[in-house]
Amino acid sequence: MKIETRPEQPYVAVRGTVTMTTFSKIADRLPELFGLLNARGVPIAGAPFFRYLVIDMEGDIEVEAGIPITEPIEVDGDLFCSTLPAGQYATETHHGHPDGLVAVWDELLSQDLDFDVSGRVWGCRTESYFTHPMVEPDLNNWDTEVAVRLNMP
Repeated sequence: MKIETRPEQPYVAVRGTVTMTTFSKIADRLPELFGLLNARGVPIAGAPFFRYLVIDMEGDIEVEAGIPITEPIEVDGDLFCSTLPAGQYATETHHGHPDGLVAVWDELLSQDLDFDVSGRVWGCRTESYFTHPMVEPDLNNWDTEVAVRLNMP
């Protein structure tokens, strides 16, 4: 685990409420976001991510699928631009199948840290996917980073 200080990061995204079994409903929107950015010539500033806003592992999960960009843009429909907040983040990198992320999250969240969370509502909790599935289709070879913002002292 690392503690990092991060600046604000603008991103374009789509938000949805899903369950663990319907997660693909939001994940499958990432190609649409990439297509929009590519069509407009908007520079991508980092790996695609999921931002977890509200988590109930037995029920609904409010989540965003997002892509970091260099500056906000105008978008239509259910797409929007926002900013990941600046602050200190606890991070952990995972190499392997995304199914292993639950254990990574469990380990990170078991640390004695003051996480930015109120009940089931997270200030900023993300999973960034560094491996492009068209380049590396074997999920066992993927690199993913989990990050959660800490409360400011």
